[in-house]
Amino acid sequence: MRIQLPDKVHRIIETLAGSGYEAYAVGGCIRDSILGRAPNDWDITTSARPETIKQLFSRTIDTGIKHGTVTVMMDQEGFEVTTYRIDGEYEDGRHPKEVTFTASLEEDLKRRDFTINAMAYNEQTGLVDLFGGLQDIGQGIIRCVGDAQERFTEDALRMLRAVRFSAQLGYQIECDTKRAIRVMSPNLRQISAERIQAELVKLVVSDHPDYLRIAYETGITEQFLPEFDRCMETEQKNPHHCYTVGEHILHSMMQVEPDKVLRLGMLFHDIGKPQTLTVDAEGLTHNRGHAEVGEQMTLQILRRLKFDNDTIRKVTKIVRFHDQDVGMSPGAVRRAVNRTGEDIFRMLFSVKSADILAQSDYLRKEKLEKLAYIQEIYEEICRKQECICLKDLAVTGTDLIALGMPPGKEIGQTLDRLLEIVLEEPERNTREELLRFLPEMR
Repeated sequence: MRIQLPDKVHRIIETLAGSGYEAYAVGGCIRDSILGRAPNDWDITTSARPETIKQLFSRTIDTGIKHGTVTVMMDQEGFEVTTYRIDGEYEDGRHPKEVTFTASLEEDLKRRDFTINAMAYNEQTGLVDLFGGLQDIGQGIIRCVGDAQERFTEDALRMLRAVRFSAQLGYQIECDTKRAIRVMSPNLRQISAERIQAELVKLVVSDHPDYLRIAYETGITEQFLPEFDRCMETEQKNPHHCYTVGEHILHSMMQVEPDKVLRLGMLFHDIGKPQTLTVDAEGLTHNRGHAEVGEQMTLQILRRLKFDNDTIRKVTKIVRFHDQDVGMSPGAVRRAVNRTGEDIFRMLFSVKSADILAQSDYLRKEKLEKLAYIQEIYEEICRKQECICLKDLAVTGTDLIALGMPPGKEIGQTLDRLLEIVLEEPERNTREELLRFLPEMR
């Protein structure tokens, strides 16, 4: 098998080889190359020690010198070059207490997480596949290198990574590996929120976000997202639904484009349903107020997982407004846009469509037709550039002060009342027209 190495990677390997050292491209870049995907980055492993690497290349950065990693700069691009190593005992579920450098490529490869990530390549030797990674790619399997419990003891995040890789590639997790996850999943509590978040996002935006089901089945989500477990265990008994809350969530994620905010919005849109569950006299379930409860839960969860403020703002707003009933008149649509903000309102078309498509067939056609009609109204509003917020109003606070209104709360209240007029009758959004209303407002 021949893999086309980038010129800079080839030059690094050749420089090391020319000085008598082994060097290979290794890990995910080899996996992706075999799969015909463009690697995000290229890592290199070598028998040369870090001090030797630094001598051989003019520009280097001590990225992880303690663990044998030096970043070699080629022009403006950095490549991590790591000395073959054997990891010592792991003390925190992530970092070994110490590493021992070795001259053996096999020893280095056997410490890696999964067989598909434990292959190496250079143009002289070709593909080095000591643990059946190529075969596992052919069979669509995620399998640990060696003993799965040992690999997960070394770094507990590997359990979530197994699910993430399966979701990205559409692979099945091998039986012994999955069994070890069930046993070891409580160790994920040792892992930082930031690392959990990064893997969760990759899973959520993958081709198979519904593989989060595997994380539930193996006890992974119980460790950092127990609210989702409750959703998986909450029935929905009404004509609009045919799945549990959790299964509805998973199906809705499949119905929306692989954007981080949209997928997270679908993940959390019904997170408040278990807490708001009621059953009526006929045995039908209801979840009144679940959007408001879900908004607060989502805020807490996203903060717990250390998401950035912009993502938190957008996702919580999606959860809050995903179920709002938007009237079918232009005025109702303009008021809805004003409530949610334009960026969120645009997203809600995808969100509401995904929500409907993940429900039962009951009234589905009518729901989708209503959504399409509202979208037509909104597009017409945009085409006409009609006012939907204060910044589009033809009168400003400065205008009101110039007319003698004292600065303070009254200005804001007056602008809000003028905006209400314009939301219903956008043709009134002229300075002359709006100023006519001022005497009756004071």
